[in-house]
Amino acid sequence: MNPFPVVFSLLNRNRVTLIFFVVLITFAVGLGIAITTQERAVRQGSARAADKFDLVIGSPGSPFDLVLASVYARPAAMGLVDGDMLAQIMAEDTIDFAAPIAFGDSASGYPIMGTTAQFVEHLSGGLAEGRVFSSTQEAVLGANVRFRMGELLHAAHDGFDSEEMLHEGSIEVVGRMARTNSAWDNVVVVPVEQVWLTHGLASGHAPGDERIGPPFIADQLPGVPAIVVKPSTVPAAYGLRNTYRTDSTQAIFPAEILVQLYALLGDARAIMSFLALATQALVVAAILSGVMIILQLYRTRFAVLRALGATAGYVFLVAWSYVALLILAGAVFGLVLGAGVSWAVSGYLEAQSGIAIPVSISWQEVQLVLMLVGAGALLSVLPAIAIYRQPVVDGLR
Repeated sequence: MNPFPVVFSLLNRNRVTLIFFVVLITFAVGLGIAITTQERAVRQGSARAADKFDLVIGSPGSPFDLVLASVYARPAAMGLVDGDMLAQIMAEDTIDFAAPIAFGDSASGYPIMGTTAQFVEHLSGGLAEGRVFSSTQEAVLGANVRFRMGELLHAAHDGFDSEEMLHEGSIEVVGRMARTNSAWDNVVVVPVEQVWLTHGLASGHAPGDERIGPPFIADQLPGVPAIVVKPSTVPAAYGLRNTYRTDSTQAIFPAEILVQLYALLGDARAIMSFLALATQALVVAAILSGVMIILQLYRTRFAVLRALGATAGYVFLVAWSYVALLILAGAVFGLVLGAGVSWAVSGYLEAQSGIAIPVSISWQEVQLVLMLVGAGALLSVLPAIAIYRQPVVDGLR
């Protein structure tokens, strides 16, 4: 006999309570799915954002600060690599280019990063509109920056946009980078000379020379907090890293620093995943207790079924299907909810950071749902056995 007409009849009779049970399971599963998908998405997105930063050289200090400042455009107070060292690095034979990175100002809340036109082309792979800057009074925008072509910007010191903190002069927007899916999509990029001159430093060129970009004059080069180097070969990258790991400089592969960061965060991820699983287990256990009580209210119905000729196995299957369907529905809805929450969070993080955070449902999340459904199917045997073993006479009284 088909058990589902009876099962659906029982489900419909207490649908408000059962919907509440399904919602609880949905939220418990959704929490676990959101944690695992979001953690993986952030890890993948942050790693991809560092792809164009092969080697970064800075002054001794925290490598995490150096990565945050250069790769993720989160300027911090840092020491400077002096001009002589910058000139030496840019003169290396084993590099395609070395781009100084300077910062400290902002425009309407967007950080201003000074570098070279060559690095802009390398980072974006071409411009979406306009052209690259050709003077210290011009700027190129990241893909997400809400300024228009031809608009005049005013740099403010240390992120303060008050009149007292604004620097003299204006900067014209002449181009916009293609989307890089990195933090530099939220950045205003100017010639490094603009940052130097704005802060009263030399321009890296002879006095009166208004051109921008390399070659620079060593004795006219100010210090910079970071230098992004594009080695010509992989062996050259390791050679340069070893060469510039000195008392006066540090050289890092951002990808290696991210691996260390992920290792530090690994324990926190494991704890959060465990707590999510524990929450799901507790919710399922509590719901099973409630369902057992509901099924006891139906014991007369089950006894009538037995009296009308239904086998004990049929009654067991009805009771088991009743509970298993609740857990299956909550698990499936939880998978959908968790994915939706993760996509929403990723959208918010992308808007804030500029980093593309790719959310996807992997076999790991499917396994999580299947494990819960499997555990629920096994646990559903308990209330089914309780109904199965109930004497028919007792149920008819």
